Amino acid sequence: MRLWFLGNGPFAAACFRILAKETPFLRVITAPPRPAGRGLHFRPTPVEDAAREAGYTPTHSFRLSEEPALVQFLATERPDALVVIDFSQFIRSPFLNTPPWGCLNVHPSLLPLYRGAAPVPRAIMDGAEETGVTVFRLVPEMDAGPILAQERHPIPPGATSGEMLESLAKSGSQMLAHVLQSRQLGVCAEYAQDPLHATYAPKVLPGEALIDWEASAWVIWHRVRALNPAPGAYAILKDGRRLKIWKAFPREGEGIPGGLAGEREGCPLVACGTGVLELTEVQAEGRNRTEGSSWWRGQPSGDSLGIFQRTGRP
Repeated sequence: MRLWFLGNGPFAAACFRILAKETPFLRVITAPPRPAGRGLHFRPTPVEDAAREAGYTPTHSFRLSEEPALVQFLATERPDALVVIDFSQFIRSPFLNTPPWGCLNVHPSLLPLYRGAAPVPRAIMDGAEETGVTVFRLVPEMDAGPILAQERHPIPPGATSGEMLESLAKSGSQMLAHVLQSRQLGVCAEYAQDPLHATYAPKVLPGEALIDWEASAWVIWHRVRALNPAPGAYAILKDGRRLKIWKAFPREGEGIPGGLAGEREGCPLVACGTGVLELTEVQAEGRNRTEGSSWWRGQPSGDSLGIFQRTGRP
C-alpha cells in the first residue's frame, strides 16, 4: 500500500501513532507551526510532533489544493489512498479524486449524526449516552461520503471529551487498518449515508466555555465534561478572576444561581437554575489544577462565587 497521512490535531495525532506502528506512510502532511500561548511561540501541530517521534519529516501545507509542489508529489508518488483525519482543510481535486481508493477519514461519531468539527463535545453537551466512530470516503460535501465501517461506543457517566476521543481514536484506527487491508484485497463494501438523518457539530466557540449558572446543574455538568481538555469550562469569580472547572458533579439542592449552596466533603456546591453543582477539580488563574476542596479552603470566608459577570447564554 502506498499511503499519505494528512492531519493536524490531537485526534489525528492519536490515530497516527496507532497506525504508524504497522502502516508505513509515503508522506505526512500537516499545517506549519503557528504562534500559540501567552508568549506566542511557534508551536508545531500535534501531528507534526507525532510524525517526528516516529521518524518522519512532515510536509507543511497551508492550502493543499493550491500548492503546485504537492500536486507534483501526488503525480509522482501515486498514493493508493490519502488518510485524512482532523485536517481542517477541505480536500479538493486533484487530491480528492486521484487516489484509486480515494481519501479515507476517521470521524468520531455515528455518521450521519454529528457531522462537523466537534462531534464528541457536541454529543456530550447534548447529554448523549452513545456515540461511535466511522470510517468513510470523502466527497465534496462535508462528512457526507459513503461509509466503509462503523462502530458504536457508549459514553460512560462522567466521561470527558478527551477520554472519549482517546478511546475512539484507538477503535477508529483499528477499523481503518482493516478497511485498508480490505481495499487491498478488493473486497471492501461501502454504503451511502442517509442525509435525512444528518445532524451537525460546529466548532466550539470561545464564548461557549463561560458557564451560565442559570442553566440546570445537569446541563452545566455536560458542558464541563464536553470542554475537557480544551478549551475548559470556566466561571467568573466576584473579583473578576476566572476559575476553570475541570471536574464537577450535579446534585440536588437550591439557591441563588451562581451562589454558594453549601459544601460536600469540603467541596463547594454552587447553585444552578435547577440543582447544585459540586466542584471537585478546579484551576484558578495562574495556578495548577487542584481538588475543589483544596481550592475552597484557600478562599475568604463567605460566598466568593456570587453570580458571574456575563450577558446572554452560550
